[in-house]
Amino acid sequence: MTEPGGSDSVSGNSFHGPTAFQAGDHNTQSIHHHTTHITPAATGAADPLDAVADELARVVGAQWQEEAGLRRLLEPTPLPVRWRVSERKVAGRVGGATAEGAARARFVPLPGLGPTTRGQLRDGGGLPELHAVYGGLASGRLLVVGPPAAGKTAAVVLLLLDALAHRAARIAPADRSRVPVPVLLSLDGWNPGEDTATDWAADRLTRAYTLFHGRGGRARARQLLEQGRISLFLDGLDEVTGRLRGAMVSALETAPFRLVLVSRAREAVLTAKKARLGGALAVEIQPVGAADAAGYLLNRLPSTPSPAWRELAGRLVAETGPLAAALAGPLAIALLRDVYGDDDPVDELLDTARFPTPSAVENHLLDHAVAAAYTRRPGHPRPRYSARTAERTLRYVAARLTREGTRDLRWWHIPGWTGHRPRLIAVWTVCTVVCGTPGVLMARSLDPSLLVVVLGALAAIGGGYEISRRVAELNVAQPLSSAGRRDIFTRRTILSGVGQWLLVGTMLDLLVPLLSDPAPPWWLWYLVTLPLGFSEVLVTGRGYEIVSGAPVLSLGSGRRYDKVRESYVRPSVVDTRSVGPLEVWRHHIGLRLFLGLLTGFALALYIGPILAWTRSPLLGAMFGLTAFVWTGATSCLAGNLAVATSLTAVQLHHEEGTPVRLVHFLEDARRRNLLRATGPVYQFRHARLQERLARDR
Repeated sequence: MTEPGGSDSVSGNSFHGPTAFQAGDHNTQSIHHHTTHITPAATGAADPLDAVADELARVVGAQWQEEAGLRRLLEPTPLPVRWRVSERKVAGRVGGATAEGAARARFVPLPGLGPTTRGQLRDGGGLPELHAVYGGLASGRLLVVGPPAAGKTAAVVLLLLDALAHRAARIAPADRSRVPVPVLLSLDGWNPGEDTATDWAADRLTRAYTLFHGRGGRARARQLLEQGRISLFLDGLDEVTGRLRGAMVSALETAPFRLVLVSRAREAVLTAKKARLGGALAVEIQPVGAADAAGYLLNRLPSTPSPAWRELAGRLVAETGPLAAALAGPLAIALLRDVYGDDDPVDELLDTARFPTPSAVENHLLDHAVAAAYTRRPGHPRPRYSARTAERTLRYVAARLTREGTRDLRWWHIPGWTGHRPRLIAVWTVCTVVCGTPGVLMARSLDPSLLVVVLGALAAIGGGYEISRRVAELNVAQPLSSAGRRDIFTRRTILSGVGQWLLVGTMLDLLVPLLSDPAPPWWLWYLVTLPLGFSEVLVTGRGYEIVSGAPVLSLGSGRRYDKVRESYVRPSVVDTRSVGPLEVWRHHIGLRLFLGLLTGFALALYIGPILAWTRSPLLGAMFGLTAFVWTGATSCLAGNLAVATSLTAVQLHHEEGTPVRLVHFLEDARRRNLLRATGPVYQFRHARLQERLARDR
């Protein structure tokens, strides 16, 4: 293993608590609930990091086992992965990667594996050989390249699962700490000019896995990286701009952990002209052989396939042509399997008049991919959406992303997809009626004159407009930022809030009797000052945005918030899981609504009891209700990206015919292998699918 390296400083990081589904465009995607005690005593490990690494391996394995299942990489029999050392000018000499001769190896072979030699690399191989290269490469730098739709990411996912299986079952437990845990991340969003590779990776791990939330979570992630106990599988190099690609490659040269870097071959060649990953070995994924493709397709069919399938398989092996060329890539093979059933006329693809080129075959399969995904299959539940609705929605989404020049579907950018005026009017109307009515009734009870009632109504209209205006501001793309309840209600913030509450309550209890006679009872002061303690908790923690704009409670909000706060006290029990887009959206909906309503209740409690004591219980109750609905609406709606996304989804349903529950539809499309997810971001399963769906919009 390498010596620990990198800076010990923490820069540009915001801590995210155990339920914080924050920010960052590329967290991991599946969610697996498991409650684990991360303590040396519980595991018998001498080093606390051993338990953390083992738990990370469990979560990563569950995550990518599920994802591989969704992508159908494991069943029936996987397509074989073939690779050879690339002859493209994307890396240095092979000897620099294997360190044969006098060169000094940067990484020793993993337990159970031998050093990688030139002889091993000469003939290439399959997945077992690729894992042997990954674990025995002296430089610890592996570059996986290939043309579009060659199956690079699929190969890397299977390599990751092989690496986890080797760590779990093929070596002695005493040697397990010397085998790094492979973690697959996307490179998009990293700026090497601001963060080192270790800083960026540690930050991404804290966002991706709740295992690294809590006290010292980021520090644990950083330790694992610096000690080489995590290996990074980095995808998406070809999807960032050319200048950033070169900077990333240069920054990764000094990373203290093993690397597997994935890129399309063309972009890898262009990047190598500016910067090369020192010591990297470049392997290229080979086209799928005709016999392998035919065998893979026939494995899912009955023992006696239909004549159409038999003819296709036979012609595929015996002849060359557009179909054979198209099925040299895993994408087309997977689409063919999805689109055509056991008794469908699959032999129509052999008609070279209809399908004269490989692109024509692939386009035909892409055109039917959505309908096939939403066709009911025996033994499976009925699709929640019709094929027509699904295709209309995905075409709209694809066209929108294509116009924006991106592959990333960030759900918090959806409010910018359509005009905000209908949402502004709807929120304005609802808030004016629902929130304004209690206030008008309260004003009328104080003074029944027409002027007071009119002023109350105008105030309601103005308040409703202000809330709707703040919701409409989210029409402009916003950064995704949030916090979990344990980031807000920490021991430090709670103690600060209790101290504020007791101090103000005691001062009022002592001073008011000196100035007023008769004075309210002592317990009333402690009751009405509870909201100040609650406000102090939000202001000193990460909840200051919740009270932003709330009268009295928002004073000083955010002034004392430390953006890099790693010393929060957390329980020793961690709910270990990985985080995906739907979970991020639900978090924003649930936590923000809960805290918004709690803020409204706090303001109602602040003045309502005093009015009830000094004037009348009815007046106090009416004021409390008015304060609750207005402050609750402001805190729940203004700045809540998830609510803005939901409102936009309703608007898009009427304008474009998309589902009302748009985020749930996107998750359903992911589970049907039309989309994939990296953290809170969705993408189409392949760029060609997005391009094809967007062509008619």
